[in-house]
Amino acid sequence: MIGRIAGTLVEKNPPQITVDVGGVGYELEVPMSTFYNLPALGEPVALVTHLVVREDAHCLYGFGADDERTVFRQLIRISGIGARTALALLSGLSVNELAQAVALQESGRLVKIPGIGKKTAERLLLELKDKLKVTGLAAKVSRGSTPPDASADILNALLALGYNEREALGAMKQLPTDIAVSEGIRQALKSLSKG
Repeated sequence: MIGRIAGTLVEKNPPQITVDVGGVGYELEVPMSTFYNLPALGEPVALVTHLVVREDAHCLYGFGADDERTVFRQLIRISGIGARTALALLSGLSVNELAQAVALQESGRLVKIPGIGKKTAERLLLELKDKLKVTGLAAKVSRGSTPPDASADILNALLALGYNEREALGAMKQLPTDIAVSEGIRQALKSLSKG
């Protein structure tokens, strides 16, 4: 098993890259979240990897962070979710955003990803619910300081008012701990109106 690649980045053709390691060029497919954080061509790069061996190919997938690889591995264990779909999910949502969508059971966030229909999104939410908790990723959901139940209500209210997830989550990060839902919504709206 190839668990890590470190070498020189020699090619970038999204979602594929080539890393030269001692004169051998390794082709890897990476999610866009990793791709955007890659150094310039000719620069050193190190990625954690996952190798998939099939009858007709050996495919190497690279990730900029361990938590991305962990989620990728959880995703490909789900029936009907292949490596391409898993990469698409990690390209469209960060690990934290995916963990939050699972914690709040929001299939609407997942169906925005190309290749994910309503039934697949619902299956993902069901399958990942316990698995993300096991890996400790669901704990990152309440990265803000508000209690998880209040933050879910505040987030849903802001989304219902037409703000996108990035705006809503950004406003929520500024909220104090133990804030009531109504006060949290009011403060978040005030913060959003300034931006």
